Amino acid sequence: MRLILTTLFISLTALAAQPQRIVSTAPSFTETLFAVGAGDRVVAVSTYCHYPAAVDRLPRVGSYLQPNIEVIARLKPDLVLVHAEQKQAVAQLQNLGIRVLALRNTSLEDTLRSMREIGDAVGLSERGTALEKGTRDNLATISKRAEGRPPKTLLFIVGRTPGRLDGMIAVGKGSFLNELIRMAGGQNVLFDSPVTYPRISLEAVLRLAPDVIVDMGDMAVTTGVTEDHKRSVVKLWETQRGIPAVGKRKVFAVAADIFVVPGPRVIEAAEAFAAMINGNGQ
Repeated sequence: MRLILTTLFISLTALAAQPQRIVSTAPSFTETLFAVGAGDRVVAVSTYCHYPAAVDRLPRVGSYLQPNIEVIARLKPDLVLVHAEQKQAVAQLQNLGIRVLALRNTSLEDTLRSMREIGDAVGLSERGTALEKGTRDNLATISKRAEGRPPKTLLFIVGRTPGRLDGMIAVGKGSFLNELIRMAGGQNVLFDSPVTYPRISLEAVLRLAPDVIVDMGDMAVTTGVTEDHKRSVVKLWETQRGIPAVGKRKVFAVAADIFVVPGPRVIEAAEAFAAMINGNGQ
């Protein structure tokens, strides 16, 4: 009986130590919280959180760049997940006596490590560790499939003037997307850029001559994007026949959070890249 009571006490103590009111200020943190099984404890999310569907009913606390400290404090959270770069927000929350988990997720390694860190912080260490390992294993499988194939160069546009091929911002070396492209059997044409998301001109695209172009430039807000909109993006590039990706019909217009949220769905993004790189052109 004493052993049973001791075990029950330890279990109740562990449960009490787990945060019960969690606020997430970024989609990647939110998706990871749900993936490790802490979704029922999330009381608010960021403006840009769309997945899973359960987040639609939750209050919003601003973006990861500008989390609303006043709104967060009113929710009385016992844990807030914040980007480590937002040092002012971290300090403000800590000054209010609120526990903060500051995370980085710029690189793929940051993203994978954060799965374990989030699991530890919410009292679900085994699930966080399993999520990290499972994600690493799946990415390794995708990378293994691409071995032996000559890499195709890929340009990923994440920003662009609507309806025009200017004002373009692309994926550079420091982004987690750079690593996913490599694992999928591609080579980012800007793999050596010192800037994580460099600006790039049409002249530069012509010079780099990518084999594949992935464009979500004016579809960063991924909700409500129509197929007609996507087709119009592909047609925009069809005016540039000198680019190999255009001639090979390997221009893809995408509007999906998997390409902008460095969380558990990076596996889906890597699979999508593999299909675009190695599949038949559109």
